Amino acid sequence: MVEKSGEKFSGYNKPKRTPKHPKKSHAVLAKEGDTIRLIRFGQQGVRGAGKNPKSKKDKARKKSYYARHNAQGKPTTKLSAKYWSHKVKW
Repeated sequence: MVEKSGEKFSGYNKPKRTPKHPKKSHAVLAKEGDTIRLIRFGQQGVRGAGKNPKSKKDKARKKSYYARHNAQGKPTTKLSAKYWSHKVKW
């Protein structure tokens, strides 16, 4: 168990949901090398379309997300919210 800013995490690079946070839906204590950073990501109450969206609407949502966040290539660092949003929600 790791604690940062009064919040408990099961370990480094293990995202968790934050249902009581007013704006962000997930948090992760990211560690890359010696650098450790608390990252909050995702809009509260909105779910991603998932890895393999089935409906036309979800496919369009995923396409819009990728266009909006320039997410064609995977982000290179675990210390960015873009990396975790791409991995967990989309």
